[in-house]
Amino acid sequence: MESKNVPSGAARFAGRGFPFNRRTFLKAAAALSAGVALGVRPRLSFAALPKAKITKISIFSPPQLNSIFNQSNMIVMIETDANIVGIGEGGSRDTLEQCAGRLIGKNPFDIERCWQDMYRSYFYPPGREKIHALGALDMALWDIKGKALGVPVYDLLGGMARNYLECYPTATLTGTVHDAARQAMDAGFRAFRMDAASLRGTNVYEVHERVRQVIQDAKEAREAVGKNGDWLIDLHQRFDLNDGLRACKGMEEFEPYLVEDPVRTEAFNEDIPKIRAQTHVPLAAGEEWGQRWDFNKLVENHDVDYVRVTLPNVGGITEMQKILALCETHFIGIVPHFTGPISTAALVHVLGPFSGSVLMEYTFGGKPIDHLPECLDFKEGKLYPNSRPGLGVTVKKDLLKPVSEITQADTTRPLYYRPDGSLTNW
Repeated sequence: MESKNVPSGAARFAGRGFPFNRRTFLKAAAALSAGVALGVRPRLSFAALPKAKITKISIFSPPQLNSIFNQSNMIVMIETDANIVGIGEGGSRDTLEQCAGRLIGKNPFDIERCWQDMYRSYFYPPGREKIHALGALDMALWDIKGKALGVPVYDLLGGMARNYLECYPTATLTGTVHDAARQAMDAGFRAFRMDAASLRGTNVYEVHERVRQVIQDAKEAREAVGKNGDWLIDLHQRFDLNDGLRACKGMEEFEPYLVEDPVRTEAFNEDIPKIRAQTHVPLAAGEEWGQRWDFNKLVENHDVDYVRVTLPNVGGITEMQKILALCETHFIGIVPHFTGPISTAALVHVLGPFSGSVLMEYTFGGKPIDHLPECLDFKEGKLYPNSRPGLGVTVKKDLLKPVSEITQADTTRPLYYRPDGSLTNW
């Protein structure tokens, strides 16, 4: 089933489980005409969602599968008996199948209830691998809801708070730091990103010598982007505390936008606060994190300035909204790590309404993606929102490789509820 078959106008609501009232429709049409005459474009709204339940979930492999689990671009499609299909991205076959079994027969519009069910219904608290799959399915549920109402997902989250999202490119450095930084600025990007002085042609990394090279690269990057440009660096967890601190302090005068992962992830909670106390470079971390309990203390204590959390890794749009509220409360910005193209499109929807600082990592080079004829609206270093319903993504299903189909509900797990019907742990 193609994902772009969304009926328009009155036909969208008649014959598909939507109540259709001629008088209401004519009044709405008259209001629309009046709005157009005044130079505004009101959006029709309808009071009720259709009755719907989830009937099938399909898992597909895209033409170029990324086998790294936390960058998975597996595609999921959630089908409903209301003839609306939701698209999501992420996870692996085994983790997706387990989560999907909990969704069959459920109301796709009860997104929070579905999220809590997938999260709580098995013995162990879900690890990051399962959270990734849960996030892919959650993404598809939001796509369904936007399509059912005929609006972009960002309209369901409060509407856009910015005109576009500034980006920086991620690419292998082939020339000098100065040349690469200048090219990024000339292409319209907000910032240039580099890593911790990687070596080419060898994997021998002598840390003390590399710290000195990092500082030299920082000087070149600042000269290239100029006083109004930005540059950022990922230290890739290659340094222990003392060397990571030495690199941060050596870069201070060149004013990085952020320094990412200055120490090993296992030491984040212990060592990042120590670095925070001894340097004033902005710090970032989080591309390996899952949901908010991985990092809430670092945010609450202002030990990081930006989090690199992303979709679907955190558990989808449902969880990302809660993370954004946490970050907004503590004035922490979001610089999400890249995953797949559908997830990047979803990030536009969820970060567009966020009032804080946002910078997007963009890895697709402005090139078309064959199996996604509609997905990302990118131009001159910026990602733009669009008015397509749901996530605004369409898929060429014939270019995908079928992996699995789930049609049977998993009813084997006991669940416990509070008196008001809300889920608690079993």
